[in-house]
Formats: sequence, structure tokens, C-alpha cells
Amino acid sequence: MSAGTGTVPGHSTARALELLRAHADHPSAVLALNRGTLRYTGRTAEGLVAHTRRGRRHVVQFAAPFAAGPDGRGRLLDEFLAHLAAGRGPVPRLTAAQVGRDDVPLYAERGFAVNQVGSTYGIDLARFTVRGKPLAKVRQNVNRARREGVTVVETDPGDPGDRRELDAIDAEWLAAKGRHVKELAFLVGERGGPAAALRRTFLARHRGRTVGYVTYSPVWGGRPGWLYDLTRRSPRAPVGTVELVNLTALTRFREEGAPWLHLGLTPFAGLDDRYEPACASRGLARALRLVAEHGRLVYPAGSQEAFKLKWAPHVVEPEYVAFQHGVGLPAVWHLLRTTGAV
Repeated sequence: MSAGTGTVPGHSTARALELLRAHADHPSAVLALNRGTLRYTGRTAEGLVAHTRRGRRHVVQFAAPFAAGPDGRGRLLDEFLAHLAAGRGPVPRLTAAQVGRDDVPLYAERGFAVNQVGSTYGIDLARFTVRGKPLAKVRQNVNRARREGVTVVETDPGDPGDRRELDAIDAEWLAAKGRHVKELAFLVGERGGPAAALRRTFLARHRGRTVGYVTYSPVWGGRPGWLYDLTRRSPRAPVGTVELVNLTALTRFREEGAPWLHLGLTPFAGLDDRYEPACASRGLARALRLVAEHGRLVYPAGSQEAFKLKWAPHVVEPEYVAFQHGVGLPAVWHLLRTTGAV
């Protein structure tokens, strides 16, 4: 592997974090620090490209390149594509997932097919209020959890005792999902890993036992703040537990002066013909809408979207997936394998 790309142990993690803080303007940019994700560091344009390889023929990229402005991101994308083409063996095809709306032209200009894949949600903490009709369901669930005796504390995930409790919740959560369900990867947060020290974790306790937790990761760029990152809930947790955790964290972040709380991407949610660029694949657009309407067993988009909408987000924006040389079944398959969806 060349010196320009690789995993980021030790000092490389610090450099990757420095580049993200300087250039990232994506609510989920911290996922570029996930374990096992590769980072290509730019030479002609300062920045990095987060990606992973799928065999010899496919590379899956997370978001657009993290660099200064559209010109910098375009130069870094061109450099990365040239880097892939210069390797030994067949030139791999690039698929970029979670591309933001402003970066769609970067891929369209380079001949990629680009389709909306879902929506991302953000709460302006300066304008947020729990009062009024939009938050009625949140209030109802939070009050129910409090009546049941649920309490929330911010904890240190590095503490051995807390770590054991989180491990137990993870095991319960996976068991409740069924033996065939795997944890998603690459495009979602994780416990531990290079970004562990950046995260904040809020635990829910009920009758002396931990019954759920939510982790939050930093967000940089034009809407800085925190990302609602990873959620786990025991089947034994009372109704409203997750809402109480999130409201507790949201309140604390607002008191600390954080401007935004981002709720992240929900795939297959908010798909709309208005958001499809001219370079979209019509076949893929139809397939994604079929999944959105009938694919509960594939991905629970409806329940995730409902949870995020009941917080009355102030920003709902489309996110995209871009396929080099057009949409092909192998590229789609490797994207699904990369994220752990299959």
C-alpha cells in the first residue's frame, strides 16, 4: 500500500483529526476515523479521503473528500482517482456513499451516476423547544420513562465497569434483532477505535441496571455541534428510554453552547424526485423507492425516520450515493457488503 493511503494508527490519527477539524463540513465526518477505514492524504490539495477496499475491483468511499472548498475537494478527488488507476492490477471502480448535496456536481462532472440514498436531519439548539405540538410525542415518552424510574447519566466509556455494562447492552440488542442480524459498519459509529476519546456516552439506568445508551460524536464545519451516533437499547428498557437519553444530552449540549445536534442519515427516507440530479440512474431510483415503500425487512427506514422527525428537526437534507462508470450490480453488492447490510 502506498504512503498516501492506509489505516491511521498512532500519530496518523492526530493528523487525520487535524484535517477533519480544518476541512470537514459533513455532519457524520467523524466516521472517517472508524477502525479499519483507510485514509488517503492529499498531496496536491490538503485533505483526506476516507475509504475501504472490496477486493481488487471495488473501492467504497465515505462522503466526498474532506478538503477546503469545492475546488480543493475536486482536486483531491481527481488525485485519488489517479492514485487508484496507478495501482497494480485492474483499476478499481469507486463508489462514494453519503455524499452531500453540495458535492453532487463533483461526481456528476466526472461521469458518476448519482442518486439520492436518504436524508439527514439536524436540530438548531438555539431554536429547539420541547414545548408545543411537534414535540408532544417526545414529552409523552420522556414522562413515561421518568415515571418508570429511568435515570440518565453521562459516563466514561473507558471505565472497565461501564465498558462491561455497554458490552452487555450490545449483546442484548443483537440477540433481540435475531441471529442473522449483523451490526452495520463503515457508515455508522462505533465504540472504541481511534475516535473513542472524542465521543460522549449517556447511559440509561432502570432499577439498578443499565438498559440503554447513546453515544455522541463531534461535528465540525458550518453547523458544528454533536452527532447522535450510536444507540443501543435493551428489550427490558421502558418506553421512552431513548427519548429521555437524547433529551438529557441535548439539554446539556445546549447549556454548553453547542449550536447543533445532528441525527444522522436515514437510508431510503425522504426520497423525492426533486432531489434527483440529471445524472441519476432511473433504474436505481425506482429500486430505492421500492425498498423505501416495502423494504421493512431490508432496513427499518420508516421507524428511524419517525424517531428523527418527532424531534422537529430544523434541517432535513438529501444525501447521495455516486457510482463511477454507472450503476452496476457488483458495485451495489460491494456497497451493501461494506456497510454490513448483507
